[in-house]
Amino acid sequence: MPDRFGSLRTRLALLYSIVLFALAAVMVGGIYLGLSRALSDEPMSRLARFEQLVAEDGVDQPSLAPDDHLDRPWLVIFEAEVNRRALERLRAYSFTALGGLFLGSIAVGWYVAGLVLRPIGRISAVAREITATDLSRRIDLGGSSDELRDLADTFDEMLGRLDESFEGQRRFVQEASHELRNPLAVLRTNLDVVMADPDAGPEDFRAAGLVAVRAAERMSVLVDDLLLYAHHERPDSRREPIDLGTVVAETVEDFVAAASRDGVGLDHDRSTGLDVVGDAAALRRAIANLLSNAIRVSDSGGRVRVTTGRDDEMVWASVVDDGPGLPIDHLDRVFQRFWRGDRASAREAGRSGLGLAIVRQIAEGHGGRATVRSTVGDGATFTLWLPRYVDA
Repeated sequence: MPDRFGSLRTRLALLYSIVLFALAAVMVGGIYLGLSRALSDEPMSRLARFEQLVAEDGVDQPSLAPDDHLDRPWLVIFEAEVNRRALERLRAYSFTALGGLFLGSIAVGWYVAGLVLRPIGRISAVAREITATDLSRRIDLGGSSDELRDLADTFDEMLGRLDESFEGQRRFVQEASHELRNPLAVLRTNLDVVMADPDAGPEDFRAAGLVAVRAAERMSVLVDDLLLYAHHERPDSRREPIDLGTVVAETVEDFVAAASRDGVGLDHDRSTGLDVVGDAAALRRAIANLLSNAIRVSDSGGRVRVTTGRDDEMVWASVVDDGPGLPIDHLDRVFQRFWRGDRASAREAGRSGLGLAIVRQIAEGHGGRATVRSTVGDGATFTLWLPRYVDA
């Protein structure tokens, strides 16, 4: 209906009334026409019956007076007049009833439309109260399961996802700010100390400069990893069928020299038929992070083993080290952002604490997962699981 009729509630009420009025008018009109036709035919049928009875009995038909202007018996004329008046009264009553029905239907339609639209008003009220800093409100409509209940539940689920996303972003900004503040504090403190010392010589300035360089390098690594994390947090459309075995083999070759420099052996058992759909560069980054972590925690003379395989549904790549392992209470936190087993040594080495978080993010972005198994003193096994691609 046109927008000039105002709110949706008004339009629904008018629509209900018009539809009900039209149906009632058709029904009353049909009754009126049917009754009118039946009454108009009835006098003539009775007259024919009257003439038939007179003819059978041999009685002469009564004659009408000249002023009657009709050739029918007075009884038929009287009955026709009664029928006419009855039809007129029926017509008047019908018009009155239809008018009252129309007005009553508007009131009932207005009330019913209000009941139907009340949940929508509640949804609108909650939506107006929601702000970017407070997504904790929920509609929680309740009641019977219907289309409006489904709409409210879907809206609540969307709010839950948005709340989780915004909360994750807030935590990420806080954690990133904290991690950037540490090297900045080191840099500024050392520069302030040497600048405030009137007896500082070239060696003092050189030492402060070396500290500043290391702090800048740590910030550079952190910023690069932050950019990578933010990049992999967005859906990537560069997905195509690839062989995970090839990606793993190429990445292992890239780390042979680094492992040899640290005195760590690197073994690789390659498998075939490891087809997945994904971003080759992102998967290479995930495997590289796992290898870098394994080589770092392994002592000189240790070995890192890379294995791959598949089952009916998943393809996997595992990186096994013989480092110190992880306590059981660390297994649930190892893939969290900025987690470090030894925070002091990690900062000293310039690690950002985002490497394993990026691995998990890449895995989940490909519909898979990242897992870890470890025992203290017996190394750790990190596994990247991805859905297997089967060409139809």
